[in-house]
Amino acid sequence: MSIADSFKKLNEINLSEFDVSELDLENVGSWPLPVRVTACVLVFILVVFLGYQFHLRGFQTHLDREIAKEEELKEQFRVKAFQAANLGAYREQMRQMEESFGALVKQLPSDTEVPGLLEDITFTGRGAGLQFEAIKLQPEKISEFYIELPISITVKGNYHDLGSFVSGVASLPRIVTLHDFAIDPSSGGSVLKMDILARTYRYNDREAE
Repeated sequence: MSIADSFKKLNEINLSEFDVSELDLENVGSWPLPVRVTACVLVFILVVFLGYQFHLRGFQTHLDREIAKEEELKEQFRVKAFQAANLGAYREQMRQMEESFGALVKQLPSDTEVPGLLEDITFTGRGAGLQFEAIKLQPEKISEFYIELPISITVKGNYHDLGSFVSGVASLPRIVTLHDFAIDPSSGGSVLKMDILARTYRYNDREAE
């Protein structure tokens, strides 16, 4: 009997007249053919479902992870390919940065040049017509690539002289920045007193090494 005939008989069976309790579970071969076909189909469906749940789903999860990893590797490859294609430009940019860094380092005074820098600041102030009351070195502040040397300065003069002094210090060949301005009137008409903090920097050779 063909499978088609079995399904035909299965459709013709009257389930309302069929008593499931009459089936002998120990002798499946004695079951009516339509019942056996139905049982086989149900068992097949159950096996496929359980196989997917406990076996194939694990493979699917693993496949999803591998697909995500593949996309990540492709992105890394695109980035590295771009970097390799522009390696020459990167090297040229690095060379220019090293030159710029070297030029900035040359503007930082060394230990032996700090006294000369103080003389330049004093010379600039006196050239602007100011009177120095104090110029003192403050404790150094060490950073990764440079050492900051604060210098507290107190001078007296008129408003325009103070402006000329600030402009002159900013124009020095060495890097000097000015901070914390405090200008107060002093005795003597238009004479003003200015407290200012100058900061200069030198290259930190030890940290760079």
